[in-house]
This record gives sequence, structure tokens and C-alpha cells, in this order.
Amino acid sequence: MKIIKEDNISTAIIFAGIFMIATLMIFSGYYFITRQYQTLDREIKEIKDAYVVSQRKLIKREVDSIIKLIRFKRAINPKYDEEKYKEELKDWIRTIRFGNDKNNYLIIYKIENFGGGDKFAKMLVNANRSDLEGKYISTEYKDANGKKFRKEFLQEIGIYGYAFVDYMYKKLDSDLVRPKVSYFRLYPHWDWIIGAGAYLDGINKEIEIKKKSLETNVEMEITSAIFLFLLFSVIASSFAVFFGRQIEIVLKNKNIQVNQKKEELKKLNRELAQRVKNEVQKSREQEQLLIEKSKFIALGEMISNIAHQWRQPLSELSAIMMTLKFSYTFGKLDIDTMSKKSSEAEHLLEYMSKTIDDFREFFMPSREKKEFLASEAVSSVMNIIGSTIKNENISLHVEIPKETKIYGHKNEFEQVLLNIITNAKNILVAKKIVNPKIGITIINSDNFTYLSISDNAGGIEADPIEKVFQPYFTTREDMGGTGIGLYMSKLIIEKSMGGILVAKNCYDGATFTIRLKKVD
Repeated sequence: MKIIKEDNISTAIIFAGIFMIATLMIFSGYYFITRQYQTLDREIKEIKDAYVVSQRKLIKREVDSIIKLIRFKRAINPKYDEEKYKEELKDWIRTIRFGNDKNNYLIIYKIENFGGGDKFAKMLVNANRSDLEGKYISTEYKDANGKKFRKEFLQEIGIYGYAFVDYMYKKLDSDLVRPKVSYFRLYPHWDWIIGAGAYLDGINKEIEIKKKSLETNVEMEITSAIFLFLLFSVIASSFAVFFGRQIEIVLKNKNIQVNQKKEELKKLNRELAQRVKNEVQKSREQEQLLIEKSKFIALGEMISNIAHQWRQPLSELSAIMMTLKFSYTFGKLDIDTMSKKSSEAEHLLEYMSKTIDDFREFFMPSREKKEFLASEAVSSVMNIIGSTIKNENISLHVEIPKETKIYGHKNEFEQVLLNIITNAKNILVAKKIVNPKIGITIINSDNFTYLSISDNAGGIEADPIEKVFQPYFTTREDMGGTGIGLYMSKLIIEKSMGGILVAKNCYDGATFTIRLKKVD
């Protein structure tokens, strides 16, 4: 049976419009409310996670500070009265309160048996349970949820030297049992475990505020849905009555034409969608190949730079070892010599470790954009390539205001700097330029930051000069140039950082200028 006919199309349009509007309002309202609750659940989880992380940092800082203080005291005064200092320290720790509500305190255990048991430790300090001070405690003790948290943290301390544990415990000066996170760390010289805890119920107020805000939003959405439903129902009914008859006539004449055009349009859309999909896929594959190739090329250059950076400190370390060996052989190795040479070796090792850190951070993918100092980025690049530039007797001039900041992915920006500086270094060496120079400068205007890298290698042999940014275009084929570095650099600056990268020839060389939005 055909429900909609030509003679009742006006009535059908009225009821259909009302039904569609009602259905739309119901589903949109349901979707909105569901999304609000999902958002609330997600925000609550994020708030709780962030709160737990902040509390962990807080208690770890407190415990680590105490242990650093103890070590400092022992270091500056090796002949101090240890037992007297222990008692003074315990009395002081009993009074320490920290956190917003001042309910957080410190505890100290004296470990008697690292294997656990009923008398695994003696409680030395516990402001919340002074009745336990001086008494033995057991790893079998359970919290309100039946968790043996002492056994858990003792096992982790045996492995790592520290432990984070979540459990239930009564609050200070109260019988209320609340969730708590604690941090315990072993001070092995005294067999002390120093711990601090933070209660996690302080987040409840913020969660209640979020819930009330959601309820208000839901009420407003329901009210708006009802109003819109009535409004659109009236409008739809009016238009249906007024235009119903005209629509019936038009539909009869245009029905066949509409169906034909509809089929043609569907066919065209399918063809266009497939063509677009194919072209996008090709473009992505090509770009990915360029990216991977660029990474491998950069990796090889970086390894070469690391080798240059390490050559000098390794030679110095060898000299230090020889000095110690000869001093020992001839009986002249005293404590001052040993201390001095050890300090020199530690400084060299720290320098080599910093080089590795710069190398690792250079290839570590950035998860989010953030502000960073331009001087730090340039310094990191110089830590990688500086020794190579120095070995080639290239004069380097850096003029960068220390306060200049840049917004974006730091490691990608450093890759751009490394690409341009490496190109300048290679062309200076290849052309055997007398008194070779590389300059790096930053100029700040009202709205933009301009970073320029220049050389005196005679300029770029390309017409127009913008061709140097095309993929696989290179003026250094005989020197192993791939034509990828500058293409990837322009891609990073303009697509990832929203800036502009341009090149121009000056009177004695080439200058690459990066323009970025100024960070206040």
C-alpha cells in the first residue's frame, strides 16, 4: 500500500517534517548528553591522574631532600656525632608537615630484616601513629582493603632502592581512612627507609564542580531542544501548507530529470573520490620516502660528527690514564693527583655524554609543539657539528640574543639548522675557500623573528635560486649531494612551524633566512 500519494503530499510533508525534527532533536540531545558524560569521565580521569602525579612529585621531593641533607651533613663533617645527629634529625622530621592541607608527614623505618617478616623493621618516626614508634612492625600488616603495602614496598626497594605504593590509611589527627600514595627510599648507610605520603581525597571538590557544571549544561540543552522543536515544527508546517501543492506539481515534472542527474552525480563523485584518494596516497608515499631517506642521510652525517666530537676527549682521556699509570709506577700517585685527574676525566666523560644526549634528542620525535630558546637549539647543533667545523678551520660567528624564543618542534628546527650549516660547511671545503666563514644571526622585529645562516662560498649556482628547495635538485652531485635536505627543511619550516624559508646570493656567498612568528 502506497502511503504517500500525489494528493496527500502536503499532509505527508507536515507529519514527516515534525517527525524528522523530533527524531533529530532526540538523537542530538542524546548524543550531546552522552558526550558530556564521556567528557566528564575523561576529565575526571585526567584530573585524578594529574593529581596523583603531582602528589608523587611532592612526596618524592620531600624524601629526596631529607636524604640529600643527610648526605651533605656527613660529607662536610665526617667526624660528627652520628647518633646525636640521628636523634636531632628524627625530632625535626616529626614536626614536618607539607601539602595544601598540611596533613602530609614523614616516617622512618630502621630495617632489621630485608627479607620481611613480623619484625622486619622498627618504627622510628611516625607522626600519625606515635604509638608505633620504637616498636617492631610486620610486612603482613594489611590496610582497609586487605593490601600488604609494607611487603610490596620492601620488595620494590630491594630491586630499585625506592618504591611508590598506593593504599588506604587513616588521616592525621583523625579516624577517617582515605586513599593514600607514599614514596619510600632506602638510605643504605643507616639501613633507614625514609617515606612520605599524600592523601588523594583532595581532588573530590574539583570533581563535584565538574559534575554540577555538566548538570547545568544538560538542563540547558534539553530546554533548547524543546524550544527548537516547537519552533521548527511551526515553521515546517507553515511551509508545507503554503508550498505543498506547488511541490506536487514540480515533483511530477522533475522526478525523472532529478533521478538521472542524481545517478550521474553519484558516478562522478565515485570517480573523483577514487582519483583523489589515489593521488593523495601517491603523494604521501613519495613524501614518506623522502622523509625516510633524509633521516638515513642525516643519521650518517650525525655519526660522522659524533666521531669528530669524541676524538679530542678520547685523546685527553688516554693522556690522563697514561699520567696516572706513570705516577703509580714511580710511586708519585698521591690523593691530590688522583682527585685532579679523576675530576678531569669526569669532565670529559660528561662532555661525551652531553654529545650523546644531543644526538638522541635530535632524532627523538616531538609529541607536541612548545616554546624553546633559539640559543639552545643552535648550541645543540654546535655540540654535534662544531668539532667538524673547527677541524676544517672554518670561522664561526654566532650572534643570537639569549632571550629569543621560538615556537614549534625543537628537534625538527635543529634538523633544519643542521642541514643548512652542513651544506655551507661542505661547499666551503669543496671550493677550498681561503678564510672560510659561517655566520648565524637572529634579528627580531615587532612581529617576526629572522634567523639567517650565511657563508662566503661564492653563492648558489641555480636560476632561479628557488630551485634549490625542489626535491632531488642539487648543485653538489660530484660531492654526493642528494637534493633532499633543503626540500625537507622548507617543508618543516613552512608546514610544521608556519614560517618561511628563503635563499639569496650575497656579495661573497649565500644566505638562508628563516622567518617565524615572534614569541613574546
